Amino acid sequence: MLAAFPDATLALLKNDLTNVSLPSGAVCFEAGKLIERVYFPASGLISLVVSTRSGELVEAGMIGREGAAWLQNALNGQPSFTRAVVQISGSFSTIAAEPVRQAMKKSDDARALVNRYTEILWAEAQQLAVCNVAHRSLARLARWLLQGADRTGSHELPLTQEFLGEMLGLRRTSVTLLAQKLQRRGIIKYSRGKITILDRAALEAAACECYQIIRELYGVEASAERSEQVARAGGAG
Repeated sequence: MLAAFPDATLALLKNDLTNVSLPSGAVCFEAGKLIERVYFPASGLISLVVSTRSGELVEAGMIGREGAAWLQNALNGQPSFTRAVVQISGSFSTIAAEPVRQAMKKSDDARALVNRYTEILWAEAQQLAVCNVAHRSLARLARWLLQGADRTGSHELPLTQEFLGEMLGLRRTSVTLLAQKLQRRGIIKYSRGKITILDRAALEAAACECYQIIRELYGVEASAERSEQVARAGGAG
């Protein structure tokens, strides 16, 4: 997300950006609170969760290196509807909301980027709502692991059974059985507190259609094609 901003916008933000390391479980902001800081993950993963009155958690989205939490709320001064918690530790760039608001006022292109990102987040949340109702647990687990790998840039995911159960709305024992099934098929390696993707193609085959739908929302395929074109052009020169 940071790399996608116009150079002039980045120049306005860079002096206020701070790089931090956040551990798993760190809360970036609570539901119902005004956004004071925006977080741009570089290697970690943030989950946006909604809590029921009984204390159950439901994941409404995840944010990795492709995005920022909660950029759009910081701009409009609205409180957050979800709780943002670091689920995979890593490095993050963070900045106070006010400098972001001031920088966005000076660039139509930057505001258009944020608006487009907001639309994508909304579309993703709707797709996840369908996924949680319509698709089998194994397919949803495969989808989640693929998304996590994409957004952290790593096929090694430090994840506990409890966390995966909360995010997928499953019992811990159910997560264990599903992970064991994928492991027996040679798709993942599951050890205590860490999942390693061994066969990405097989994991994609096991995932529900939501993975590709959400992936395409972010223009991943188009971006990859453009990167290949640039690389070929450079080689030809």
